[in-house]
Amino acid sequence: MACEQGLLKDELEFASHLHINSEAAMEQCASVEREVDKVLQKFLTYGQHCEQSLEELLHHVGQLRAELASAALQGTPLSATLSLVMSQCCRKIKDTVQKLASDHKDIHSSVSRVGKAIDRNFDSEICGVVSDAVWDSREKQQQILQMAIVEHLYQQGMLSVAEELCQESTLNVDLDFKQPFLELNRILEALHEQDLGPALEWAVSHRQRLLELNSSLEFKLHRLHFIRLLAGGPEKQLEALSYARHFQPFARLHQREIQVMMGSLVYLRLGLEKSPYCHLLDNSHWAEICETFTRDACSLLGLSVESPLSVRTLPRVPDRWQCAGLLSACWALGLAAPAPALFCSFASGCVALPVLMNIKAVIEQRQCTGVWSHKDELPIEIELGMKCWYHSVFACPILRQQTSDSNPPIKLICGHVISRDALNKLINGGKLKCPYCPMEQNPADGKRIIF
Repeated sequence: MACEQGLLKDELEFASHLHINSEAAMEQCASVEREVDKVLQKFLTYGQHCEQSLEELLHHVGQLRAELASAALQGTPLSATLSLVMSQCCRKIKDTVQKLASDHKDIHSSVSRVGKAIDRNFDSEICGVVSDAVWDSREKQQQILQMAIVEHLYQQGMLSVAEELCQESTLNVDLDFKQPFLELNRILEALHEQDLGPALEWAVSHRQRLLELNSSLEFKLHRLHFIRLLAGGPEKQLEALSYARHFQPFARLHQREIQVMMGSLVYLRLGLEKSPYCHLLDNSHWAEICETFTRDACSLLGLSVESPLSVRTLPRVPDRWQCAGLLSACWALGLAAPAPALFCSFASGCVALPVLMNIKAVIEQRQCTGVWSHKDELPIEIELGMKCWYHSVFACPILRQQTSDSNPPIKLICGHVISRDALNKLINGGKLKCPYCPMEQNPADGKRIIF
């Protein structure tokens, strides 16, 4: 029932969002239409004024021509009055042409305002932001997207949904890829049921690697098990004292916490609920242990704590970017409403897209189309926040380029780090002089750094 209510709430929110954006789209169309009406009205007024002015000029020139023809037939010389009329006619023609040209120039500014209104109210064409050569084939893109969704489903514990997607999309996922997610979800399910056994077994088997991470996961698991024994009352006192031996390896780093737990034994017969140690029975410890286990386990497996499809902390997305592509995608996939995780992933693209469109325009204006030709990097840095940082990056201070597998960072013997391309360009006569200090060295002494 709760699930159905949640789905109904999502549907209502989606329908409301769709209705609001439909009204916004109509208002955008009306705004552009008003600008177009202004231009059409100016064209109509200009046409009428132009036609009337030209007719007056033709009539005036016709009269002057008739007078000149009459004077020529009579053989009389050109009078001063007729010369003055001719000068006035030429001046009138010149003034009329200048006035019509000025009015026509004003129409140009009105037409440009229509273009600005369209750009302001409607999304620009985004298909041409990046050339097709930058990306993989359409089949490869679809496979990458499917793999990202499958990984997200595994990481969120939706194992049956992930398996169904793999079958329907004929996506082959190795068992070695699935196994870590299966194990993590099995342990997390046990923790949600307040079963510490699987998590303790895992922590003991990975003890050395956890110590390298300065993790306190194993201690927290033992502490939580000890607290469970304390919650059992005086009958569990001897068992709790016996279990306290597990704290010995952690005495140096967690002395204060161990002293608190040992002190709680004094109040065991009176009841911990009414003692100064009542905070030990707080249920928040279970949520904390789940979070700690997820974080440390993901660190050992080289995974981000959150799925890339469920990043929540993103800069605000412009409202006019929020519906167009995502709703179309949802309708194409047969979804009633965009899933929050996919929406957040889409929001990242919305943050990046306006910046990429601007840089694309600059590239075209300056005719430097070869600036962006790499598949593994963007032509400009786009800030998405710390939550979206999944790996370390290094930009060469010499060439101002982000390093890659083909152009890795190199540490010189003086301690400064530059890219391999920069190192090769700085070699002179078989020697390399550091660009930051005067130390001269052999280029072969540089060591590759792997972050």
